[in-house]
Amino acid sequence: MTARLKILHVVVAGQIGGAERFLADLAARPKLSGADHCIGLMTPNRDLTAFFRSSGVTVHAREGVQENPLAYLWRSYGPNDVAWLGHVIERERPDLLHCHTYASHVLAVRAALRFALPLVRTEHGVRHYRDPTCGLNRHWALKHTTKIVAVSAFVGRIVAAIEPAVKERICVIHNGIDLARFAPKPPRRDGPFTVAAVARLEPVKRLDIALAALAEAPEVHLDIAGDGAERGKLETLAQRLGVAGRVRFHGHLADPRAVIASADAVINCTREEALSLSLLEAGAMQRPAIAIGQGGVPEAVVDGRTGWLTKEDRVAAFTATLRQAAADRAEVARRGIAARDWVAANFAIGAMCEAYGSVYRSLIPGGNDGRGS
Repeated sequence: MTARLKILHVVVAGQIGGAERFLADLAARPKLSGADHCIGLMTPNRDLTAFFRSSGVTVHAREGVQENPLAYLWRSYGPNDVAWLGHVIERERPDLLHCHTYASHVLAVRAALRFALPLVRTEHGVRHYRDPTCGLNRHWALKHTTKIVAVSAFVGRIVAAIEPAVKERICVIHNGIDLARFAPKPPRRDGPFTVAAVARLEPVKRLDIALAALAEAPEVHLDIAGDGAERGKLETLAQRLGVAGRVRFHGHLADPRAVIASADAVINCTREEALSLSLLEAGAMQRPAIAIGQGGVPEAVVDGRTGWLTKEDRVAAFTATLRQAAADRAEVARRGIAARDWVAANFAIGAMCEAYGSVYRSLIPGGNDGRGS
C-alpha cells in the first residue's frame, strides 16, 4: 500500500482568520489530499494552538512569540526560530513544507533550503504586497519557493506582476467549503432586514462603510461576528452615527453559523479581498452577498445571481445596493438558493483538498507514488 505524503505547514500568526480556518479544513482531511498534515506554529495566541489541535492535527507550537517588526526580523533572519523549525522537521521528516502567512515566508524558505525540501506557499491575500515595509527579501523568497498557490485569480495576477520570474509556478486553487457543515437554512421572513459581517475587525475590512450605509438605511440591522483592534473605534462610530441600536457586536465566534443563519444576507466592504471565505460560507447556507465588486470577490459572487456587487467603491453606492436588496426579500431568497448551488458547484472542499494533493505529488521525485509502500 502506498504511504501518504507528509506535509509540514509553517504558520506564524496571532489570530484565527480565513487562512487559519482554511488550513484546519485542509489538514483535517488527509484522505482527500492524499497527505498527512502537521503544523509548526509560532504564535502569541494559545487559542490558535487549541483551534488547530481541535481539528485533530498534530501541532508543534512555539507560543509566546511577539508580533512586531523587530520580532519579525529576528524570527526571519536570526538563528533561534529556524533552529526550532529544523528540530520539528527532523522529528516529523516531512516530504515538503507548506507556508501560509507573510511572517512565515522567509523562515520557511531558509528551512526548505537547509533541508533540501520543496516548498509550497499559499497566498491568502495581497496586503503585504501593498505595504513597502514588507518588501525585504520579497523577491528572494518568491524565487526560492517551489510552487505558489493563489486562492483566487486576482491574487495570482498580483503575485505575477510583482515577480514575473515566478509566473509559471503560480496556480489557482479556490478555497473550499464544507457543504455539510454549512448546510442551507430557510430564508428569514420576519423581523427587520438584517445583514451580517463575519470578519476580523481591522482597518482593511472597512466596516466603517457599512456603518455609514446603515445611517442612510434605517430599515437595515447589522450583526458583526469578529473581534480586533478596530472594535472600539467601530462601536464609537456606531454611537456617533446614531445606529448603535441596530448594530450588534458579537465578538469572535468559533462558529459563525448562528449569526449567518439569523441574517438575510452577508456583507463585505473590503477593497481587495482575496476571495472571502465568509461570503462562500454564507452562500453555502443560502445567504447571498452584498459586497464591493473588487479584488477576488467577483470570483466568489456572481452579481445579479448570487448577490449584489457595487460597481463603485463609495459609501453612496454601497448604501444604494444595500437598500435595493432590503426592498425585495423574495429576490434575496432566490439569490440565496442560487448562491448555494454556485458554491456547491465551484467551491466544494473535496475538490480543494484533491487539488492540493495534486500539487504536493507533482513536487515529489517519483511523481504520484508518494514515499513508496
